[in-house]
Amino acid sequence: MSLLLFAALRFEARALSGRHPSTFIVRTGVGPAKATRAAQRSALTHRPAAVAVAGVAGGLRPGMVPGTLIVADRVIDSTGKTVAELPSAQLLAANLASRGLKVEIGTIVSCDRVVHGRARGDLAALGAAAVDMETAAILAEPWDCPVAVIRAVADTPEKELWSVATLAGGRKALAALRSAAPVLEEWAAAAGPRTVLLAGPRSFCAGVERAIETVKRSLERFGAPVYVRRQIVHNRHVVQELETKGAVFVHELDEVPDGATVVFSAHGVSPSIRSTAAARGLQVVDATCPLVAKVHHEVNRFAGKGYQIVLIGHAGHDETEGTLGEQEGITLIENENDVEALVVEDPEKLAYITQTTLAPADVSHLVGALSRRFPAIVGPHAADICYATQNRQEAVLAMADDCDLVAVVGSPNSSNTARLVEVATKAGCRAVMVDDEKDLQLGWLKGTRTLGVTAGASAPPVLVDRLIDALRGLGPVQVEERAVRVENVNFPLPMEVR
Repeated sequence: MSLLLFAALRFEARALSGRHPSTFIVRTGVGPAKATRAAQRSALTHRPAAVAVAGVAGGLRPGMVPGTLIVADRVIDSTGKTVAELPSAQLLAANLASRGLKVEIGTIVSCDRVVHGRARGDLAALGAAAVDMETAAILAEPWDCPVAVIRAVADTPEKELWSVATLAGGRKALAALRSAAPVLEEWAAAAGPRTVLLAGPRSFCAGVERAIETVKRSLERFGAPVYVRRQIVHNRHVVQELETKGAVFVHELDEVPDGATVVFSAHGVSPSIRSTAAARGLQVVDATCPLVAKVHHEVNRFAGKGYQIVLIGHAGHDETEGTLGEQEGITLIENENDVEALVVEDPEKLAYITQTTLAPADVSHLVGALSRRFPAIVGPHAADICYATQNRQEAVLAMADDCDLVAVVGSPNSSNTARLVEVATKAGCRAVMVDDEKDLQLGWLKGTRTLGVTAGASAPPVLVDRLIDALRGLGPVQVEERAVRVENVNFPLPMEVR
């Protein structure tokens, strides 16, 4: 049996019943006494992979909408004593919300009778979102497996039970339970012990740390607001945190008031942007990654020697746009078709450079294609691929064979994060990108007993910790570090904020 599901009444059980052969539904009857007996009997006769309690409940928060699903992260009794903490609430709630359901995470309180009026307010004061009569009794049984609780709000403080309005509320609650049932089954199928292999290195690189610290120091030195052209690094969580401190992110400089302080992102900018900032009297703090600045230096070195330049990179990326702006006439190469279509004035005077966040294998492939067409082509003295990008890709390759799935933490607009997914996939392992633990789909985790976890160079390390904590809600997790090397790189901060 995969899922042992408790519901008090026949109509709740009927709403929750699906066609999944590994789900067993127990009707407890109403109230804590009946729920206790049902739980004790079931504990003696069943060995489930997961236990869930589901049904309707009374909403306690003003303004609640009938049909809202409350996913419990804590269950308490009527005195406020904690009966159970439920660590898989975030993951379960996120998967329910992804189906278009209205979901809230909160505390469920269980009482021995139906409560009305002021009594509901007293329970709300305990921090509870909804009230029922059975959950605490069922979870008092020491289940040796993951546990979840979902209650659908049928009535609210404004429209309590037995009014005409709650008939419609009850229908909405049952409809929500029907929609939730398949997700509960997915949750149970994902439950069980697993091993997490942590790729090392992962998360922030020296250039990202430098860029984030530059914004923080700018806020301390110059005061809020400090404007940042484009995302300082490509990560939603980093941007949101800096916004709370007073950073204002803009797309172009025309959104920045005259004389204000502006930070250039880690991806670099073209000379025309610098000229515009100077002409407008903006206080500029340049957070360009030193490795990107190296690429810009190579562009100008090749141009000074009369070379035609091609840039291997991705169109539209902030780093690519900045590099293309360094000199006129640079041609962007994204694939072999671009190589075949390339028109060269003098094959003896052709040079290439690359975006720093590409996969080395992809770069080697395109450099090989360029070299076959133009044997005299030259490149940079040292590879342009960022050390952190390469290290993170090598770490993924080192563990991919041992994983059922690799989860790469990072935002979708992060180039180096996307490359990690590609590297794992090309190595023959399933791979997914998640912005944080809420993006983990339960269906991915079914049958996944060894999960590889890494994070792009712009993803905060705490996101990896949060993902692992979410997995612990599905069963025991053994964490094993798989480090291919240790990074000890540091870049000095810009002079303006040292």
